[in-house]
Amino acid sequence: MSGFSLSPCHTNVKTDMSDPIDVVYTWVDDSFAGYSDTLQAHADDPRDASPNRTRDNLETLRYSLRSLERFAPFVRRVHLLTCRPQVPAWLDTARDDIRVVHHDEIMDPAILPTFSSFAIVSHLSKLPDLSERFLYFEDDMLAFAPLKAADFMTSDGRARMFMRRKHAPVRDKVDPGRSSPWDLALATANEALDRAHGKERRNYLAHGPILIDRAVFDDMLETFPREIDATRRARFRADGTIPPEYVYPQHALKTGRAERASLAEVHRMAGYASLENILPWTVFQLRRLEWRKPCTITLNDSFGTAPNPRVVAHVRKTLEKWFPTPSRFERRDF
Repeated sequence: MSGFSLSPCHTNVKTDMSDPIDVVYTWVDDSFAGYSDTLQAHADDPRDASPNRTRDNLETLRYSLRSLERFAPFVRRVHLLTCRPQVPAWLDTARDDIRVVHHDEIMDPAILPTFSSFAIVSHLSKLPDLSERFLYFEDDMLAFAPLKAADFMTSDGRARMFMRRKHAPVRDKVDPGRSSPWDLALATANEALDRAHGKERRNYLAHGPILIDRAVFDDMLETFPREIDATRRARFRADGTIPPEYVYPQHALKTGRAERASLAEVHRMAGYASLENILPWTVFQLRRLEWRKPCTITLNDSFGTAPNPRVVAHVRKTLEKWFPTPSRFERRDF
């Protein structure tokens, strides 16, 4: 990254992770022909059609793959889970170390099309030829400093969970008529976790990649069958569904198969910027990430329905400055 120095994110963990580690992305681009029309045909709530979760105007996936090549050489293979027929135009799908998997290859046709990230994430362990442990990256997450697999594990090989201080919503703190589908789903998740593991307040997961063990993930699916079934059948985020990416860390911690990272480790691992239409604010956030140099960063699309072109241009210029070199995953003729 030009303009500032980097230091490794490695901990003093001595774990020898000789088993392969894959990376899984979930991705969609609403500019593909027919996608927006299909979404609008199924959406009943205006919030269901929010472009924040389907827009790809920054091509962050492209830069995330560049960040993996630069900072995460331990990754064996990348899996990209998306809806048919979408494939990024710039992606070299002929490579053995990247695989595009469409929803209909691992999901029941009866629940498709789906626009719920919760439903999609609940199927991650079904990906073919997936490593037993893998890192789940959302497409707005990037490696930002040199990483190794052990950075996501404890000295005895358990996954390290990077939790925030803030507590997630519970049922008596949400309003079914006014709360967001995300908050309602978190309340449903906490009810299910209370039933399985005892009542308590739980913290949000920090924005960043999650190390997932397939066996523990499948155990989570079996522990909460009613909620998982409802989640998979819902085409959008809704009350009664649950976010697997929130439930998984909580379940892994309570069953002793993960350990909570310290707040200092969370600060070192996870950086976050909310990309908004106010240029000075977004510029400040990106510069703060450069100054902090966290191990990973999340660039959350908060543009609303009409992104400010000046902000978009600035973010794209910054991404190109940070990661100017095309990765092996990009087509040379594009």
